[in-house]
Amino acid sequence: MFFNTQKMDWEELGGGVSRQIMGYDDKIMLVKVKFDKDAVGKPHAHFHSQTSYVVSGKFEVTVGDKKQVLLEGDSFYIPPDVIHGALCLETGILVDVFSPVRQDFLDGSAVSYFGNK
Repeated sequence: MFFNTQKMDWEELGGGVSRQIMGYDDKIMLVKVKFDKDAVGKPHAHFHSQTSYVVSGKFEVTVGDKKQVLLEGDSFYIPPDVIHGALCLETGILVDVFSPVRQDFLDGSAVSYFGNK
């Protein structure tokens, strides 16, 4: 029910990206993702709806054929099955919300789509 992220380890994903799963049930999941400068969320798609909030940093985000630079306090929405990706321009953190839960995150079967440019 409660997730104290101050006491949780970060899961290293490679390429300057790490995450903390902050809460979930079968319908929704909240995930904090930390990016080093120049880390990349490579273009990918999944069947989940996703919305993300920029906690800190600066990101060039692509959703479908649209691209925009986003800063602290900005957010974006990704419909199911739409290709999307991000380039971290300044070290930062995103908070992602997925629906339904990303079971692949929980069972370790998620394909890595992170790296550096």
